[in-house]
Amino acid sequence: MDLATDYMGLALRNPLVASASPLSNTVEGVRRLAGAGVGAVVLPSLFEEQLLREAESNARLVDAGTESFAESLTYFPDTVEEQPGPRRYLSLLERATAAVDIPVIASLNGVTPGGWLTYAAAMQDAGAAAIELNVYYLPGDPNTSGRDVEQRYVDVVRKVRDVVTIPLAVKLSPYFSSIGEMAVRLTEAGADALVLFNRFLQPDIDPELLQQRSGMFEEFNPNAIGN
Repeated sequence: MDLATDYMGLALRNPLVASASPLSNTVEGVRRLAGAGVGAVVLPSLFEEQLLREAESNARLVDAGTESFAESLTYFPDTVEEQPGPRRYLSLLERATAAVDIPVIASLNGVTPGGWLTYAAAMQDAGAAAIELNVYYLPGDPNTSGRDVEQRYVDVVRKVRDVVTIPLAVKLSPYFSSIGEMAVRLTEAGADALVLFNRFLQPDIDPELLQQRSGMFEEFNPNAIGN
């Protein structure tokens, strides 16, 4: 039986697309998914906010001890500047694309206009067959209207569409007041596909530490990337 189909203009051997998971976090895992017969693979999301936190942490490590003696340079971790977050992700994308004969789709969760555009362009250059935009916005300002939140999604799609030529998919929220209208607006802004539904941040409070905890950044673990 011929199960070949079209997804966002990509020719797939079947409509089974493997979503982001621990398997797609390594090149070997992507190979196993392709060998099992999937039509395409979506990599875990690259989270810009996670990369910003990594950069801040590395900057603190570089500055540690500099107020003392010149010998403090020997305190610096050797790995601070090795394979920064974006490079790790792009390396995974490049190697996974070269390892299989099915489309490899990158996933991006940005927080700044520059981040969305820079990383999307880098993913295209690294060989992504398409990009899945993992838009997630928690409005903290009580004066932010629902329409403003919706417009943020549309603006992200439109701006990314301006800098890349490969297909774009958008992970939808189940909480839009009129999801049909949002589907139309996102499509008009340049989305080639809509994904139902995103895995959302579920905030929780640790009563012992009195701190918020969540699994927001567990989808892409750069330290787990392997061969």
